[in-house]
Order: sequence, then structure tokens, then C-alpha cells
Amino acid sequence: MHEFQLIKKYFSSIVKQNKSALNLNDDVFFDKKKGLVISIDTYNEGYHFIDFKHPDLVIKKIIRSSISDLICKGVEPKFYFIAGSGNKKTFTKKNLLKISKALKDDQKKFKVFLSGGDTTLSKNLTFTITSLGFSKKIIYRNKVLYNDDIYVTGNIGDSYVGLLVLKKKIKVGKSFRNYFIKKYYLPELQIKLSKKLLNIASSSIDVSDGLIADMKKMINNQKNLSFVINERCIPISSPLKRLIKSKKMKKISLISNGDDYQILFTAGKDKARIINKLSKVYGIKISKIGEIVSKNKKSIIIDEKGKQIALKSNGYVHKF
Repeated sequence: MHEFQLIKKYFSSIVKQNKSALNLNDDVFFDKKKGLVISIDTYNEGYHFIDFKHPDLVIKKIIRSSISDLICKGVEPKFYFIAGSGNKKTFTKKNLLKISKALKDDQKKFKVFLSGGDTTLSKNLTFTITSLGFSKKIIYRNKVLYNDDIYVTGNIGDSYVGLLVLKKKIKVGKSFRNYFIKKYYLPELQIKLSKKLLNIASSSIDVSDGLIADMKKMINNQKNLSFVINERCIPISSPLKRLIKSKKMKKISLISNGDDYQILFTAGKDKARIINKLSKVYGIKISKIGEIVSKNKKSIIIDEKGKQIALKSNGYVHKF
């Protein structure tokens, strides 16, 4: 049983009277009346980060991952709470100083503030981050409309290659190694774009579990809709283009694994001009990668040669 099946089977019925829980089917808790938006995420060593050799980078990765849930909803994060479970080996003075400095750096970068938390003794290293923001409006996950265009910000795939490099599953030169590892630990969040999308996007999600998997989530409860994505339109960085060419790798296999934390959203065709303008004004790459179609057609990916690719990738899913 994967995590979404578990939630649906055991917990969805419990929250029916709590509209703010959004049926446990979105990225956040949203109390519209109070304008309160909350997200919570847990990160385990060996699953969400490989090890704790670089505690400063790990902390930045998980903080950015957490506040990304709010950013993709059109909400600027304001406060966060952090709970950590570890031991004397993980929470050394040296590591704690690095963690403290990393938090200070990202607080300044994203204008968020540590507001509380908890520490416990444990054999296993785990962090739980709760992020909080304020807004009377959010972009919901499952409000996709027929004929909407599909957009994604930034580049996709660099983080996954960084993971492959760290796991020694792929060999690259020093410059490539440094580039991709940095992208794995330090995702570039599009916080400047966040509120601007509130009146533009019909639905949104952050790319955490994989581009295709997250796209499937967006149309999950809208059985009359499907999507078409053009592989050639999926944005990737110049280093990744060079790597794909030199290693003769398949692009589709590198852009479907998540940890990108870019904003995947849909918008009406009448919004194209303003989206292009936002891209230029803020210097943020925003790529149109496909469109929403009728369920009479299957969700498909069209490769760079115009051929249909089977939707095999389910991205990252926790299985119990």
C-alpha cells in the first residue's frame, strides 16, 4: 500500500467535517476564514537525504522542500517550526553550528522565521518541518480545466542527476559533479512568482515526486480530463543537455524522478501573454509543456520525434 492509498483508506473519512483539510488531497491546510495556510513534512536519513555529512546542506534542502508547498499555492511562507530527532553523533557542536548558520542564511534569503520546534533523542535521524503563511486565497491542486495549458518553472532533472552522482551510479567530471550536487541540495524556489500566480493559475503543485507523477496528482479527482505533454518542451539545463548527449542517456528517464521543487501549474490560454511577461520581468524561466485534454484521449507524452511514450514513471512513492 502506498502513502496515498493509506491516507484515503484510513484517514480521509475522519476529515470530512473539516473543510480546511482539503480532503487530505492537497499540499496544505487552508483556513480561508482566518487566512491561515500550513504544511508539514517529515524527512528521514537514508530516504529523503542520503547522509548527514553536510548538515548545512541537508537543512537547507529540507527547509526549501517544506516551504515549497506554500510557494506553489501562491502563498509566501512566513514562519517555520523544526523538530529534530537524533543523537550525540548527529547533533555534535560542530553540526549544530552549521545547522544554525544554514537556517540563518535561508531565513534571510526567503524572509521566513524560525518560531519553535522540538528536539528528541533517537537512534535515527529525522526532521519534521511545519511551514506557515497567511492568505485568503490559494491555488488548489485539483482545479484543472479542460483546454488549460500546462506550465513548469525553472529546469527539471538536475536534482535527480545530483542524487545519482552522490550514489556513485554515474561518473562525471568535477565541474559537472559540483553543479549537479549543488542542485540536489539547494533547489531554486520561485518565491518571486508565488503570489503573482494567484490570479493566473487554475491549479498548481510543486514538483517533488516527479513531473509526470505530480501531473497525475493534479487531475486525480477529475476523471473527465487527461493531459498531453511534449518531451521536447520540458526545460532542462545546459549541463544536463551536455550530459545526456555525452552519456547517450534518455531525457525522459531523468526528468521524472522529483526533488526539483519547481512550480507545475495550469492556466487558461488567455493567460499566455501575462505568463510570458512575468517570465521576462522576474527573469524566471516558465515553459509551456503541454495541455489538458478530454478523457476521451489518454494522458500521453510525445517524444522529441513525435512518437507517443508510455506513461511508466510513478515518481517517488512511499510504500508501506
